[in-house]
Amino acid sequence: MKSYILKIAIFATGLSGIVAEYILSTLATYFLGDSVVQWTLIISVMLFAMGLGSRLSRYLETDLVIKFITIEFLLSLFVAFSPLLAYMASAFTVYTGMIIYTLAIIIGLMIGMEIPLVIRLNSELQELKINVSSVIENDYYGSLLGGVFFVFVGLPILGITYTPFVLGLINFTVAVALVIMIREAISEKLAKITLAGSAVLLVLVAGFFAAQPIIFFGEQAKYKDKIIYEEQSKYQKIVLTEWKDNYWFYLNGNLQLSTLDEFLYHEPLVHPIMNLVKNPSNVLVLGGGDGNATREILKYQSVKKITLVDLDPAVTNLAKTNEIFLDMNKGSLLNPKVEIINTDGYNFVEETKEFYDVIIVDLPDPRSVELGRLYSHEFYVKCSKILRPHGAIITQAGSPYYASKAFLCIEKTIKSAGFSTLKMHNQVLTMGQWGWVLGSKSIPQEKLRNAALSLKFDQIELNWLNNEAMHLITSFGKDIFSLQIDSVKVNKIHNPVLYRYYLDGNWDIY
Repeated sequence: MKSYILKIAIFATGLSGIVAEYILSTLATYFLGDSVVQWTLIISVMLFAMGLGSRLSRYLETDLVIKFITIEFLLSLFVAFSPLLAYMASAFTVYTGMIIYTLAIIIGLMIGMEIPLVIRLNSELQELKINVSSVIENDYYGSLLGGVFFVFVGLPILGITYTPFVLGLINFTVAVALVIMIREAISEKLAKITLAGSAVLLVLVAGFFAAQPIIFFGEQAKYKDKIIYEEQSKYQKIVLTEWKDNYWFYLNGNLQLSTLDEFLYHEPLVHPIMNLVKNPSNVLVLGGGDGNATREILKYQSVKKITLVDLDPAVTNLAKTNEIFLDMNKGSLLNPKVEIINTDGYNFVEETKEFYDVIIVDLPDPRSVELGRLYSHEFYVKCSKILRPHGAIITQAGSPYYASKAFLCIEKTIKSAGFSTLKMHNQVLTMGQWGWVLGSKSIPQEKLRNAALSLKFDQIELNWLNNEAMHLITSFGKDIFSLQIDSVKVNKIHNPVLYRYYLDGNWDIY
């Protein structure tokens, strides 16, 4: 019976340990950016700390069960409160990263002590080869369940606020089960352990009820305006803020648009390409879950169908139901011409059997390898295959000045897929200088800019864009990019250079 309970304990701690790694990696990505670097470093640091914890466990020689119970109590507290500590650090200090990595080391040390202690505790009950293999086996099984739990339950349903408290409760339950199992053997210390356990439980319960206000306080410190809506979806943190009569929309802390000036972004994104392609009837929008690009596309009577592909249903549902979004996008996602598909854009382009006149790529900036796939040579080749011969594609391309190499990389990558290209930019008040790259299948490179300059928009009701504006947004003055273009590589899936160009941009002057 004792061996059975110890194996359940290591299964539970394996589950808790792996999810703790994922939580800290998610927090590091959210606060520090660059998911590849943060996930790699957090997991590596925690594995190193686990190895160090295993080494330190050899110096624990007496009262091993009591020490194991103590470690479980401490783990329950550190794991449960890790997001709260990170958010409080972000509100009051500039050392959020240091706090997160310190937590990773502390939690890793304690997790590392668990397996050696259980093996030693179980050594009297099973022979060595069975003992070691069964303990490690249960730890790995728990890790598998932990990964499934985090992906399908923890992050999308409980969120980063309450998932850690579930983990804390798991560690706490393991400790309580062991206390009950050995209560007769530790009768002299039972009162102290019970008191300690009661205190831990009280702190966990208090933290559970205080977690949401504390995290909201820390979240609010990240934004200069009042948060009026926030949601942690399966994929990202969604925040809407308000100042006076205007609203700002953020994903993972990054500004996507403001009602103050979103037309300065969406009109250049949509109308030049919709006028270059004569009588477009079938339009594909990748991203654009806020519905504003779709609002502009619906101004063209020739359009018969718009397919909007956005990974996150939480964003498209918000755009279809929230009064602020409905007022902004004019209910565009409720239009019968619009089909919404919540899936990965790369996979959709790869699998669709339809052909399109226009593809509008309105995705977040390529600040990660995952997003970089949707700005890759392979992706643009697939887009070319589903575009009709007269078709065209346009993508938002970040800032030509804050991240010049990233902007040039996107243009060079689109060219590598066989498109002629046109660079555009505009001063969006809340975002600074922002850029787009348009690619055409049918208009030669030497004629594309002149074709764009001849466009007139008199038949469409617009807030800002006109023929004069086309001259402005396609002009960059002297060719300040010529010295950089040769050093910029094409972004490919097997060589994802774009996200590094983006992160290495001049964002400190943004």
